[in-house]
Amino acid sequence: MAAIHAFGIYVPKYRITVEEIARQRNADPAPIIEGLGIFQKAVAGEDEDSITMAVEASRNAISAFGVDVSRLGAVHVGSESKPYSVKPSSTVVATAIGAPKTITAADFEFACKAGTEALQACIAKVNSGMCELALAAGSDTAQARPGCELEYTAASGAAAFIVGPADGRAIATIEGSTSIVSDTPDFWRRSGRKYPEHAGRFTGEPAYFTHTRTAVELLLKKTGLKPADFDHAVFHMPNAKFPKRVAKMLGFTEKQIEGGLIVPSIGNTYAACSLMGLARVLDIAKKGERILMASFGSGAGSDAFSIIVDKESGGTAGTGRLIDPEMPIMVSYSQYARMRGKIITEND
Repeated sequence: MAAIHAFGIYVPKYRITVEEIARQRNADPAPIIEGLGIFQKAVAGEDEDSITMAVEASRNAISAFGVDVSRLGAVHVGSESKPYSVKPSSTVVATAIGAPKTITAADFEFACKAGTEALQACIAKVNSGMCELALAAGSDTAQARPGCELEYTAASGAAAFIVGPADGRAIATIEGSTSIVSDTPDFWRRSGRKYPEHAGRFTGEPAYFTHTRTAVELLLKKTGLKPADFDHAVFHMPNAKFPKRVAKMLGFTEKQIEGGLIVPSIGNTYAACSLMGLARVLDIAKKGERILMASFGSGAGSDAFSIIVDKESGGTAGTGRLIDPEMPIMVSYSQYARMRGKIITEND
């Protein structure tokens, strides 16, 4: 049975507040903050992209838990904001962290669940005996068209997990997972277009809630577990309201989800979002506690996992420090627009 041996995240220190974005539109920020449950978001710098952030998250996981990278047999990277249209991200990450050249490397795409999709592939490779250790990373520099409501939430960040056998070195055992997919066009970006399009409230039902709820119900049926059997629950966080609502639908309490609800201070980090929530929970969870994680990806699909904590991290990964840094660098809208390529100059 596969288990988590290490985990790490990376969040840029740059932040922009909802008030600053609303100010550009002459909008009242109060109902926006109330409606989304987000007050600021993380912004990648001009010299950062989904590859550099995946490298940082992977290095943080390796250094925090003392992983021997020579034991890696696979590196998988999930993202919907790859810096290259034709060139893998996984090979760059693998080389940057010093992984052997004899590994398998692959890029995954499935909107916001690309990271958990990569994780499932790593679990399968470890369980099949194809490799001893496998690294899965989710990373995104989420883009949103100026004036779009997604601009309030689309953030940047990365998470990395190293999976191996369930032995004495493991932090948490992965009891099982389930998935569901359908062709539900709630969010998309055509080739050659800079910004994604979305179908407004359609992204809730029948997209987010239907898929998340179904994947979790399938997991509960498969494992014979009930919501009360879990100490923590992490759901994909496009905002702070959706995970609370789906948790209530499924019979989970707000207390169960509060540890992994990181979106109010960093925004929706897309392919890294649910993985970052899981990392935060693992940093505070106690031995023997059970964790539910459920991702969601537009297009659409959901992956659900049941995880048992074998060893307390005790904050080793430093997720709290990265999610809420002591001295965040607050940026203006003009700085944010330049950093995220919304303002193009002749030198770009």
